[in-house]
Amino acid sequence: MPHKASTPSTSDEAEHPRDARRITRRVGSPRTDTQSRDAHASARGFAHSEPRHDLHDGGGAVFEVPFEAFFDAPAEGSPEAPNETGRGAQHEEAEPQTDRFERTSTSRASRNSRNSRTNEAPGRQRPERSLKGRALGYLSRREYSRAELSRKLMPFTENADELEALLDALEREGWLSDARFAESVVYRRAARVGAGRIVSELKRHAVGDELIEEVNAQLRETELARARAVWQKKYGQLPETPAERARQARFLAARGFSMSIIGKILKGIEDSFEGE
Repeated sequence: MPHKASTPSTSDEAEHPRDARRITRRVGSPRTDTQSRDAHASARGFAHSEPRHDLHDGGGAVFEVPFEAFFDAPAEGSPEAPNETGRGAQHEEAEPQTDRFERTSTSRASRNSRNSRTNEAPGRQRPERSLKGRALGYLSRREYSRAELSRKLMPFTENADELEALLDALEREGWLSDARFAESVVYRRAARVGAGRIVSELKRHAVGDELIEEVNAQLRETELARARAVWQKKYGQLPETPAERARQARFLAARGFSMSIIGKILKGIEDSFEGE
């Protein structure tokens, strides 16, 4: 007996609404199908208020294209409009900062132009320092001997008598002193070198012989103690071999200590040393 196809009843459609909609969408007309999709979108909160154009193909399918798709710029009232407004407000808020940068750049450019005009203006050179001004500039940094300061100032004058007169005036006024120069050399060098090195430096700067003898006598009183401090910092242990003894002796001799002082150090003699 042939099987008879059953037609779905109304109760079956109620139980299976999705199947019913699928059957309706398949057999319905294109316009009905479009309306059902619009109704479904409206139910989900996506109502389309803009006009649409329906494009039908030969098989009955429907393509919905928004009206704004036919134009390059978005239509007024489209979702992009608020973004354009926001960007405009953002640009307006950024204008004061841009103005500040422009004002800063303008002031910097004007300042640079003023400096360039000042540098390029003829006759605006710095005045040349006087010979005494140069001498006081040197003496403000450290102590100089008379001979050393004379060598420093000689390239700036062709009059030797004027230079000698200036040096005499500086000595009278207390700006220039060989004694203070010798004291500064002793203060800077005595803790590291011996009397021989200090005396050689004073002679190189043409300090007077009488002053050199006075400084030498003062240094000899503390020569052994200063030599022992230098040796202790470098070695701190008596030599055990002739090679080690020679190496330590060369080190102390290079620092300007006499051989008698070096012998006392390397033998471990602790007594004081008074003159040679």
